[in-house]
Amino acid sequence: MINTKELELPACPVETTIMLIGDKWKVLILRDLLPGTKRFGELKKSIGNVSQKVLTAQLRDMEEKGLVNRKVYAEVPPRVEYSLTQLGRSLEPVLDAMKSWGEGYKARNS
Repeated sequence: MINTKELELPACPVETTIMLIGDKWKVLILRDLLPGTKRFGELKKSIGNVSQKVLTAQLRDMEEKGLVNRKVYAEVPPRVEYSLTQLGRSLEPVLDAMKSWGEGYKARNS
């Protein structure tokens, strides 16, 4: 995990949040990991049109920033599972607010 003191954080807290989860794939990864642990293939399937390369890069970045845990099992073939850290799980109210806002917007424009 990156030490936040080593990471240059913006003065604005909103900008800090956007820096951590401002990518559409990261938000969808968070959404799909909120219910619990998933394997890479399950994440790729549930997210949709993300490439393997992009998903891998996003997961690595989120792991480095302390949002996601990656657990590798010493099996053949190797099994890798992803879950949210406590810090990642603390973003649930943010995602809930985004969901509520999106539902209101869709209802208004239907």
